[in-house]
Parts: sequence; C-alpha cells; structure tokens
Amino acid sequence: MKISGIAPGSRVLALGHYQPANVVTNDDLAKTMDTNDEWIQSRVGIKERRVAPSSESLEDMATIAGGKALAASGLSPEDIDLVIVATCTLESQIPNASAVVAHRLGIKAPGAFDVNAACAGFCYALATADAAVRAGSARNVLVIGAEKLSQWVDWTDRSTAVIFADGAGAAVVGPSDTPGIGPVVWGSSGDKAEAIHIQDRTTFLHQEGQTVFRWATTTLHPVALEACSRAGVDPAELSAFVPHQANLRIIEAIARKLGADKAVVARDIVHAGNTSAASIPLALSRMLERGEVRSGGLALVLGFGAGLTYAGQVIEIP
Repeated sequence: MKISGIAPGSRVLALGHYQPANVVTNDDLAKTMDTNDEWIQSRVGIKERRVAPSSESLEDMATIAGGKALAASGLSPEDIDLVIVATCTLESQIPNASAVVAHRLGIKAPGAFDVNAACAGFCYALATADAAVRAGSARNVLVIGAEKLSQWVDWTDRSTAVIFADGAGAAVVGPSDTPGIGPVVWGSSGDKAEAIHIQDRTTFLHQEGQTVFRWATTTLHPVALEACSRAGVDPAELSAFVPHQANLRIIEAIARKLGADKAVVARDIVHAGNTSAASIPLALSRMLERGEVRSGGLALVLGFGAGLTYAGQVIEIP
C-alpha cells in the first residue's frame, strides 16, 4: 500500500508585508528619554521604527500582510487550508490570531494555530508549513509573522524602547516538484531563557542586551552554515542573507562569518526596528519590492531570539 497525497517539495509562492503609518525617529524618542540619535545608531543601528496606534491591533496588521501575500500568489481564499501566525505579543491568548485572520480573509474552515518562538517564530512556522505540504496535510499554507511590541515595552526605558517596533510579514507556501524550502536547522538555549522575558501582564519586556549579543554572535553562524549544508548550498551561491533584524551589529557579525560574499544582507532594522517574528518576512518582502533581490535566487533566513530559540533554512525567493 502506498500513501497518496505527498508532495516532493514545497516553495514560497509569494510574500507580503505591512507597517503602521506612524514613524518614530530617534530624535522623537530623545524628547521623552535620556538618549540621542548617535547613541541609538551606534548600539543597535536603528534610525527609525513604526509604532501602531492603540486602534490598530496585531490581527489588523497580520490580516493586511496576509492579504497582500495571498493576492500576490494568485490563489484564492478557497485554496488555503492552513493558516499559521507566528507571534509573541498577542494582547489576549484566546482566541488565537490565526483563526481570526483566516476568517477576515474569507478562508473557510482552515487549520489554524499560532506559534510562539518569539523572533525565530517565522522560521519555525515556515518549517511547519513546509512539512505540512510535503506530508499532504495541507495544499497551500498562509504563514504570517506579526508583532505589536509597542504594547509590551516601557517607553521610558531606553534599553528596550529604542529597539522594538510593530509590523507584519507573510508568505504563502505551496507544493513544488522540486524543494524550494530547505531543511530547517532549529534549536534552543533554555538555560538563557531569562535573558529576554515578560514576567506577567503587569510588567514590560525585559532584555539583557549583552547576554543576547554574546550568544547571538558566537552561537548562530554555525547554525547558518549548517542550514546551507543541509540544503546542499554553498554560502557563495546565496543571493540574500535575511537574518532576524535584532541589532545591526549582530547582523553584520554573523554575515562576516558566513562568507556569503555575493549575498545581499538585509538591514531592514535601520528603518523598521526589531519586529520579532515579523522581521524576516517583512525584510525580504521589502527587498523584493525595492528590486534588491531577484525571484528564483536563494536566500538564507535565520531567526533567533527569546527562548532562547533559533531556526534557519535556505529558501528559493518567490
């Protein structure tokens, strides 16, 4: 007996993104806290970020980004049978964002669940979508990374307020005759979990910046290299390197060790800030929109953050 319905591979069919209209510059922050543009740029590389108003929810942003990706894919809502939202900043844990977003987009009765792997969430969700399509559990999957970090940040604390921002990015994943999403390399360092945490709903996000910086700059480049190896890709073949947009110094340190000399390195953090699970699809979608990367090229995506969790895979750019 042979089990039917299994696809040989999957690929990203299309991307979409959304950012709130409100731009908050470093000079804006300097009006309310002890900081300045030079201090922020020298430490994290950010010039400005987007912050959603109280009237705009995480689900609102996810719906817009997901709708754009769905439209770009050429598929209809009826073609989607699984929706995954990667997020760690829902205001309420129930209902999940995925079911709400699916309903708003007119997707009827899909599988729907959220993934919380913080800043690695999109890569975790993408790997799950890839596995679902290849196993025949889903035909087409809408994967969304969405965060509203502004509602979890103390806006008088310059150690976090200058870093985090809001936004959403999305991808549609469908079957492919050849693999367009490489094997995921994922893991965690739970012994350092307290380095980034929110104790409860009465508190704000806390981050031990130096601990995270040291961990990221020493732990993650072997993960990136292993993701290339498992996909059978030499880093020199990469068209793009799209890591989580955590800190420009971290991004550049990993890029140097990766040795992907021909790859365009995403530096979306400069104008978008750190949007956690949204940062990778947001950055790649914007790079495509600006013509910085080409369809059909290979991109290494690498998520990492609270948990501490990490995940990376090589994908074919849609």
